[in-house]
Amino acid sequence: MLQRLVHFIQPIATSLGGPGLLILAFLDSSFLSFPEVPDVLIVFLVTGHPAWWMYYALLTTIGSVLGCYALYIVARRGGEAMFRKRFKQTSFDSSLALVRRYGLLAVIVPSLLPPPAPFKIFVILAGLSGIGRGRFLLAIVVGRSLRYFSEALLAYFYGEQAMKFINENMKEVSIGLAIAIAVFGGAFVIWQRRRKPAAGLPAAGE
Repeated sequence: MLQRLVHFIQPIATSLGGPGLLILAFLDSSFLSFPEVPDVLIVFLVTGHPAWWMYYALLTTIGSVLGCYALYIVARRGGEAMFRKRFKQTSFDSSLALVRRYGLLAVIVPSLLPPPAPFKIFVILAGLSGIGRGRFLLAIVVGRSLRYFSEALLAYFYGEQAMKFINENMKEVSIGLAIAIAVFGGAFVIWQRRRKPAAGLPAAGE
């Protein structure tokens, strides 16, 4: 039933252009799954209308952010028991601990990774772990903007060759970008933790 719904929605959304991108990105980031379809469609549309690259990237980002937020709200209100039975106990607990420890990083990094890397589980866990709405939205906006604006820019500069580049190299590029952000973010977290005890020390002469 779900697969039939996907096959029904995809060609309709594709024919709508920019608004279709928003719809597909929303559904893909929330309750359905269209693996790589928003990525392919954004390149296809920008190749046909290069001057609109920012428009297409923005609509895809907005759709994905709204979809992630919808899933986050469901998780936040549904409670841990609702989702725990859907995942393996050990992986659920370890992933939840990861999100609670690294916060925004545990959302931004998976948002950059290409399929079949899991992402929705981290959105759900962000809702369960108590990450605030503002911080969650910031993480999703950063991650999805980097992904979709990069793809749109590739299509703008390289046209049809961008699709070939994405098919052959996007996985490596996405993983490299995710690693770079993880390293930078991890260094920032360590710096903050070391800075807090130092900030609490009394000044000389007190």
